Amino acid sequence: MSKRKISIEDIARQAGVSHSTVSRALRDSPLISSKVREEIKKLAQEMNYVPNAIAQSLQNQRTYTVGVIVTSIADPFFGELVQGIEEVAKLAGLNVLLNASHGDFEQEIAAIENFHYRRVDGILVADSRVSKQYTKQLTQFTVPTVLINIETEDQGETFHSVAIDDRLGGTLAVEHLIELGHSAIGYLGVGDGSKAAQQRLEGYRMALTQAGLPQNHNWVAIPEQDNQTINDIDIGKKMLPQLIDAGVTGIFCYNDMVAVGALLACKELNISVPQDLSLVGFDNIALSSYVTPPLTTVSQRMVEMGNAAMNMLLELLEGKTVENLLLSPFLVKRSSTNPSCVLLPWG
Repeated sequence: MSKRKISIEDIARQAGVSHSTVSRALRDSPLISSKVREEIKKLAQEMNYVPNAIAQSLQNQRTYTVGVIVTSIADPFFGELVQGIEEVAKLAGLNVLLNASHGDFEQEIAAIENFHYRRVDGILVADSRVSKQYTKQLTQFTVPTVLINIETEDQGETFHSVAIDDRLGGTLAVEHLIELGHSAIGYLGVGDGSKAAQQRLEGYRMALTQAGLPQNHNWVAIPEQDNQTINDIDIGKKMLPQLIDAGVTGIFCYNDMVAVGALLACKELNISVPQDLSLVGFDNIALSSYVTPPLTTVSQRMVEMGNAAMNMLLELLEGKTVENLLLSPFLVKRSSTNPSCVLLPWG
């Protein structure tokens, strides 16, 4: 009778830890301390634990897959981004595995760990929520990782980035409204705590400051950060009335979906866009040109960003040195903006 194989459960029982702790330790997860990792590995060796042969054979070989983590599969922004990634991956003979983090740090970490365990060749993470204190842990992962739509603060070996200049994008949107003679300009945000949200709001404030225009806290409408169950369209619908009550004539919206929500609220309130109110979005998703009126917006160049990120990952896989990319957005003028009815003296 053959001797029963030692399992992860057996090691967990002997070590007095959970099954997941043993599993993570044997996979060299940085979420387990190096001391515990070494102790569990030593115990596994003493107990003659034999890892899964398939996983072992993949350890030092390429799998021709890349893992992509996005915030939401439902958001059109990420659909266009993934399109750009897949265009390049397909030409390189790579398969794309997709996972959604829903803007949650724990889910993002779990997805990164899962991809690492599946031995993907590289990982692309859009709108990462990994804060600075965790980057040291994650740099212990050996898989090349490119962050999309967020700038990396450290220039380390593991993390690289392709991002859009969100601050510049916010400035371009507000400067357009200022050029049309608007002086009471609002900002409609989402309150998700992302770096993009912070920088677009900074761009809004910078443009007003540079033009010598007043800033009013009632002109900034951002929902509470803990209320993340409502989608961006609903945020636009819900928050627009308070900006109207504050007397703004132009609004810069965090993204196109928020702007679409604002447009729907305007219809309900019998506010004519752009005659009574001018709206500017951000992203330039396909939908922005189909709504009525078509939306003036800041182009994020999503497909191009996906192309660039995947090309960067390919260069990393070839052992090349890469530099982080910061793309410049540009304004796309359509019909949702109009000269202000209340013109400035120089308007």
